[in-house]
Parts: sequence; C-alpha cells; structure tokens
Amino acid sequence: MEFVHLHCHSPYSFLDGGSSVGELVRRAVAGEMRALALTDHDNVGGAVDFRRTAEKYGVKPIQGVEFTLPGGYHLVALARNAEGYAGICKLLTRAHRRGERGRPRLDPSELAGMGQDLFVLSGCRAGEIPFLLLSGHYREARERALFYREMVGDSLYLELQPAVLPGDLGLHRSLVELSEELDIPLVASADVHYARKADFPVHDLLTCVRTGTTLSATNPERHLNAENYLKSAEAMTRHFRHLPDALRNTLAIAEACEPVPDLGRRRYPTFALPRDVGTADHLRDLVRRGALERYGHSDGEVAKRLDRELDVIISQGYADYFLLVEDVVRFARGRGIRCAGRGSAADSAVAYCLGITEVDALGRNLLFERFMSPERGEKPDIDVDFDARHRDRVADYVRAKYGENRVAGVATFNTFRARSAVRELGKAMGFRPEVLGDLAKRIPRGSGSGNIAEVMEILPEFRNHPEGWEGYERLLSAAAAVDGFPRHISTHCGGLVISDRPLEEVTPLQRSAKGELICQFDKEGVEELGLIKLDLLSLRMLSAVEDAVMDIRTRDRAFDYQAIPEDDEETYAMLHRGETLGVFQLESPAQRALQSRLGASNLEDIIASVALIRPGPIKGDMVEPYIARRHGAEPVTYIHPDLEPILRKTYGVVLFQEQVIEIAVAIAGFSPGEADRLRRVMSRSRPGVEMEELGRLFVERAAQRGIGAEIAEQIYSYLRGYASYGFCEAHAAAFGNTAYRTAYLAQHYPAAFFAAVLSNWPMGYYPPNTLCTEVRRRGIGILPVDVNASGSRFTIEEGNIRISLAQVKGMGGAALDRLLRARDDGFFTSPGDFLRRVDIGADLAENLILCGALASLEPNRRSLLWMLTAGGRRKRVGSFARDIPDFSPEEKIVWERRILGIEAGGSWMGLKREELTDRGFVTTREARSAPEGEEVAVAGTVICPHRPPTRSGKTVVFFSLEDETGLVDVVLFSGPYRRYGHLVFPRAKGPLSVRGEIRRRGGAASVVVQTLEPLSVQ
Repeated sequence: MEFVHLHCHSPYSFLDGGSSVGELVRRAVAGEMRALALTDHDNVGGAVDFRRTAEKYGVKPIQGVEFTLPGGYHLVALARNAEGYAGICKLLTRAHRRGERGRPRLDPSELAGMGQDLFVLSGCRAGEIPFLLLSGHYREARERALFYREMVGDSLYLELQPAVLPGDLGLHRSLVELSEELDIPLVASADVHYARKADFPVHDLLTCVRTGTTLSATNPERHLNAENYLKSAEAMTRHFRHLPDALRNTLAIAEACEPVPDLGRRRYPTFALPRDVGTADHLRDLVRRGALERYGHSDGEVAKRLDRELDVIISQGYADYFLLVEDVVRFARGRGIRCAGRGSAADSAVAYCLGITEVDALGRNLLFERFMSPERGEKPDIDVDFDARHRDRVADYVRAKYGENRVAGVATFNTFRARSAVRELGKAMGFRPEVLGDLAKRIPRGSGSGNIAEVMEILPEFRNHPEGWEGYERLLSAAAAVDGFPRHISTHCGGLVISDRPLEEVTPLQRSAKGELICQFDKEGVEELGLIKLDLLSLRMLSAVEDAVMDIRTRDRAFDYQAIPEDDEETYAMLHRGETLGVFQLESPAQRALQSRLGASNLEDIIASVALIRPGPIKGDMVEPYIARRHGAEPVTYIHPDLEPILRKTYGVVLFQEQVIEIAVAIAGFSPGEADRLRRVMSRSRPGVEMEELGRLFVERAAQRGIGAEIAEQIYSYLRGYASYGFCEAHAAAFGNTAYRTAYLAQHYPAAFFAAVLSNWPMGYYPPNTLCTEVRRRGIGILPVDVNASGSRFTIEEGNIRISLAQVKGMGGAALDRLLRARDDGFFTSPGDFLRRVDIGADLAENLILCGALASLEPNRRSLLWMLTAGGRRKRVGSFARDIPDFSPEEKIVWERRILGIEAGGSWMGLKREELTDRGFVTTREARSAPEGEEVAVAGTVICPHRPPTRSGKTVVFFSLEDETGLVDVVLFSGPYRRYGHLVFPRAKGPLSVRGEIRRRGGAASVVVQTLEPLSVQ
C-alpha cells in the first residue's frame, strides 16, 4: 500500500519544526514517496523553497497550511490549484490582521465555498473535532464536522494519526464512527515535525525555546515521545492496515493537487500615465531630457548608449519599473530628502539620466550588461539610499500611490547563528545565563553554528573558560543542528514589493512590529514569485551629510555639496595620512592603513580602494599587486594587448566584475550576456564541471579570433584566479563618490561634519568616545552636556562641539521634548528649579547628575545626588549637603563614559599618563610617529578587534588602542594570538598594555604585538 504525508511542519513553523525543508524532502525520496505536503503554522513562507527543492528531487509538492482557529484549535488546508493557493493567502491575511500580532486566528466560516479549491483536514489532537472527541463530547464534535462539511463539502477529511499516545485508540474509534455516520472520508497522517526519529531531541529543545521552559520542566506543548517523524509508507501501512482507505485517500488527494505557487508568472506593477501616452515613449522622453541636463546634448555616443539600454529595458518589460523608481526619487528630492542610487544600477546610463544614480556609466565606460542582460533575463535590482530619517515617508508615498493592497514590505527570516543558538538552546537546557553569555561573546560575530565545535578548538579565547567545556557537547551538537533555521519572521531593511494585483492573492500579508504590512517571503522568494522588489534603504551617512550641509550653510550660504571639487589637495593629503575616522567607507582600520599606502590622488583611486578592502580581494591577493603597480614598484604587464584598455585603470589587476565581462567579450568574442554568465559562475564558486566547460568554450572562441590556445588558457586562469573576488565597479563608484565628499567635509568642516556624525550615530566602525577623541585630536573641543546649553543634537559653539542631551542614557524622545519645552520658558536657574519644572523620572534625573548635565548649576555631583535621593526627591529640592565631598575626577570620567559613552570632562588614560610615562609607556600619538623597528610600550582601550580573512588562512587579529591622544593600530599575529587572544575576545574588560615593535607601511604605523596583558595602574 502506497502513502504520502499530507501534514508536515518545517522550520518555517518557527520553533516547531526540527528538520529543514531539504531533509524532509530527501526523507520522502528515501521512502519512495512521490508527493509531500508542507503545512506550517499560519504561514507559507517556506513555499518557494519547498517547491524548488521538491521538484529538484522529483517529488510533487503540495502546498498547505495549518490554520489556528479561535480557541487555539488547528485545522489543515491543502491547495488543490492556483485558486486554492490564493485562497490560503487571503485567509492567512485576514487571520493575521484579525488577531494580535503573532497570534493569527482564522474564522472558519470564511472557508465557505472553497471546497473546489481546497482540501480540509480535521487536524491533529489540537484540531477542534479531535479535541472534542478526546474530551468525550461526541455530539459537539458531530456538529462541528457537519459545519465544516457545509463549508467545504466533499473536500473535508477526518484526519487519523498513529496511535502512539494515551487516548489515541479511543480517538480512532470515535473518528471512524463519525466517518461512517456522516459519510466523511478518513485520511492518514503523522503530524510530521522532523525527518527522523533521532531528530526529536532538537525539536524538543526548540519547543522549550518557544514555550520559555527548560528540559527539566513539563509543558503540555512538549511532545511525549519521538513519534512525530516522517514515517515510511511501510510503517504507516502497519499503523493503518485495518483502514486501507485512509491510506489510499492520501494518494487521491495528492493526485488531485497541483503544484503551487506558480514561480514563472510576472506580476509587475504598471506606472499610471494618461491614455494618450505610452510607457515606452514616456520613458524615452524622460531619459532624453535627463541626458540634456547631464551631458548638454542627447546625440552621438550618448544617444547610441541610451538607445541600446532602452531597447533592452523596454523589450524586457521593465519600462514601468524604471518610471516607478524615477518617480520615487523625484518625490524624495522634491521634498528635500537626500538620496543616492547604489549597486549595479550605476552601470546604467539610463539610471544616471533619470537621476536615480550619480555615477556616469557612459563617462566611466561601465557595462550595462552587468546590470541587465536579455540573455540573463534577471530582474533589474535598483537600490536607492535615503536619509534614514525620511525613508518611511518615501515608503508611505509608494503605498499611497499604488495602494495598500498592492504594496508590502519584504520579509526576512531571522535565522539561528552560532551565538543565538548557544544562548537560546543553552537556556532551554538549563545553563546559567552568565555562562551562556560568556560563551556566546567568545564566538566570532556572524559565525554559523554548523562548525561551532571546530571554531572552539581553534580560537584561543575558548581556553581558560572558568567552568571548562565538559558537558557542552550536547549543546554544541544541537546548535549545529539548527544552523540556519528560521527563528522568526522580520522585516527586510528596505525592500518593498509592488504588484499589479492585490498582493494577498500571491502572498499572505501580516503586520510587522512597526505596524506595516509585510509579505511572508524573503527577497529571493518574492522574486521567484514574479514580484518585483524596490529597495528603499536607510543610510545614516546621508542624514549626517544633510545635517552637516545645513549647518555649514548657516555660515557659508554659497556652499554647494554637489559642487565639491574632486581635486582638492588638502582632502587627498588627509587621506594619505590615514586620518579617515568618520569618513564613509574609508574609516575601518584596514582602509586607514590602505589610504596611507595608496596615496590616492583622484576619485578613481578612492573607487578602487572601496573595492580593494573586501574579504575577496584580500584573500585573492589583489591589494599588494595593485599598490605595487600604482607606485611603480612592480611593472604593469598585460598577457595580451587587447587587455590593456580594459585593465589600464587598475594597473593590470582584475579588480571589478565588469572587467571580467569585458575580457570575455574582447578575447573570446562572448556576447555580453554569455560573459556575464561567466562572471556569475566564477563569483558564485560553482562546481568545477561548469567552470571547465566555460574554460573550453573560452579557449575555442579565442582561437576563432586568432588567439593561441596557450595565451587563451593563461588569460582564463588569470580570470579564474581573480574574478571570484571581483567587486562591482558601479557600486564602488557610487560609494566612492560619497566617500570622497565626506572626506572633504571632514577636512574642511570638521566641527560640522563630526557633530552631524555623532548626532546620527550609530553608524560606521567607531563608538562616540573614539569619534570625540578624533575631534579633540583635530583641535576641536568637546563641551560637556548641559541642561541649559545642550540640544537634541550635537551642536557647534564657537568652533567646539557640545554633547547632545539625547546622548544621555535613558533620555527618551518624550523626556527630551519635555525638558526642551520647559527650557523654552527660560533657562534653569538652579538644580531645584530644574527638578520642579521638568517632569522626568528619578533614574533619568540621576543620570543627568552623574554625567555632569547639571554641573553649571551645582558643580558638586555627589551633593546633587544626595539632594535627589535623601528624603524623597521633591521634598528636598534646594537642600544641599555641601560638606559632602564631590566625586574624584577619575570617578566622574567613569560615570560619564557609562552614561554618555563619552569621556566628556577628560580622559581616564590622561589622568594616568604621568604614572604610565614613568613606567615607560608612550602615547598612541608618539607610537604613530616612532621609527620602523622601534620597540614601544603603549596602553589603551581596545577598539574594533576583528579577524579578517587572510590569503594564508591563518588567523591574524587587528585592533586599535585608544588613549587621550588618539588611536594606534595593533597587529596580533597567529602565534601571539594563541597566547593572548583570550584577552581581546570577548570584548576586553579594561585597558590593555601592549609591548611590541613598530612596523611602517606607507605613512601608517602599527604595533606588532610581542606581549599583551591587562593594564594595571594605581
């Protein structure tokens, strides 16, 4: 007797599925089942993954869902066809919008009339009918069965599951009796929650995470045994040998269901135009007008390039999409919202003429085929960054224009990674939170949990753990098992989908944490569903630029950010010194080191540097050849003369993905689409067979163009060695433009620039205190936070920067508004006056005192604190104990750092400088100026420790030490790392002292560690 499973849960049931979609499908294949259904709780987020995977293995996918009904009952529905899938999406949308967020509830009467498109199964023991039968309420169960049959007719089935729990035999008898009495057919299932019996412990742990319990506690939602696995057809036949129709009905249902959702259908939006205006003609007209603005003319090479691009855009059906993006960008700029396109869209001259990007693709000779190609047939992906404060306004405009029912946010699935898996599974296993926290902090950020055990054996920070590692094997094994499992659904940072029809016909919609509608598919899912995605991204640096420009214009009304000269010598000199903290894309330790060696003299150098400091180029050994060739230390050579015009600007190094395409066209005569396929195969590290096939084709085509096999093979190996690490030049150019302009602001308007960066933090690499240290290094003072002088942002006073009130820990928007409104009525005259006029809580008042915000009214912070707490805050207003000694300077700095994240009144390291100097320590400034090879001792706070990939594969740690004079970079090679890594990771608990040797590369100095230890001072 054959059988297929019609009730299965995957990890998309969120903590109620213990095996991946792939494992479930492979298990079905191993059991020779020709079909499988996916029925996750209240969502179909796994539908695209499921259909793709099932068809790959030759299994018919049946898409369903397990609805939650009022009262918490379950009900299974399977889509017969496309209409049934659309019906499930609509029902889920209503269920999610009706119930509390995260607690959808389907009104079962909404199933009425859907029997032609859905099969409905009565569900597991949590189903309404089985629950009533288990409770001894046969009559009520009969009434509900009649109700559901009235809703869906002959599509209703009573679901039977193997008798593995107390009461199951009686439930079976009642279900059979009900079936015979009402002539409702039976269907067998196993309520699958994991692929194999051995996977039960993982599912049990996930259940504990979901219910907030531990393995040592009982909970009704924990399964009593390991029987909810994907049983073989043979095993199911043994369970139901006395009810063969229940088995046969699984096959009949599977046969009647069509695979859904449809992954090949386009659902693109239409841009509204007057009847007598065609979309293509309107797009061409806008582009022509844009060309006149950008180039001053629209003929010659400009016309040839634009016509070629437009022919592809229009023939591929994307004219409406480009008009939509242009309209959104025009809306933003019309309201003063700063924005800039990025990514491969900057390869398009059309996008440049429409004002979507600021990169001149024609002038830079960028390849449109990297962005769009008729041979590739992929959807164009246009990313636009917006001032982070106004991105939601832009999204609201899109919703208003295209309709709430046709626009939704893209989902993202927060998945288990090593840190989250250790924390959550460990908590369910009963480990103490502090132990788990310590363990998780030692795991490199972003690590997957699949190889966590190997990572722990390699990294020295896992040594000397206070509790040892015995007994953690089960936790590590479980963490590896759930690696990549969806934890919960969230909202993509900027993606919106816009459809030509109501979205609930394609995807269920639900409320995000912000209250906006999101679909139940991630960015890959929505594209496979035929939806087109518009990325409206928030970029805080654009907010900072806007703030800085507005501040500069209060002093220099003629200042024009767009007219910043690209050849400013002072800006390039600053880059040569590596003084790029706060500068967009150029501030990381690796970028600072690169800038001091590169000697950038034009925008092209900056664009190249944006592309060079990436994991790929570093591992591909691009950085050193590029620098050496740029400075003439190594000759620039080309294997073939045709490569020179392509690689000239990168000194013969293949740096950009567009160059791969150009080389394949020039050498092998590939069409641009074929060349882009080569680029994609290389960049995605596909299996060697495809690489070999493309290599043979490359050599054959090159021979047809008169290029010898040996040369062609050498060029192909050259491409193969570099292309997988290449970066998109258009994206680098888009970011490089902003990088240079922010560097210009940092050099010429540092107070305005850094005040804006601090006001819009978090962004970039460095914490506020490090940025403030850099500000002081530039000769700009940092003024303390003050209830009478500080505002809602960091402000400039006589060339210095005043700390914002918003920087105070616990200062929410409402409290800040109350404080500023009270101050509008007049400055505060005393601590008592402040506390009487401003309604804030005691905790925030305490923080304001401790960070010095009331120091201009009363300098003795300890006395103020006594006034606040002694005898009740309101009763003792104005009463001081002036004989109470104030906090020491050291204590004040510690409190400021804790509450503001900034040492406002001085530096802790500065207070210890005399002692440190007596002990032979130099400042970071002195270390930066020390000669090559000199041994130094330097101390400071660890900033930005990281372990980037290296060509050798060995672990090398880079970090900076911060003291009162700035930063010095530190290198911890693999040998010392094994000895001292535990002091750096997890985050160092205090300042460290480093003894090492100065290494200089270009204008940058770094300290190569010989010894490292916690700093001990009096």
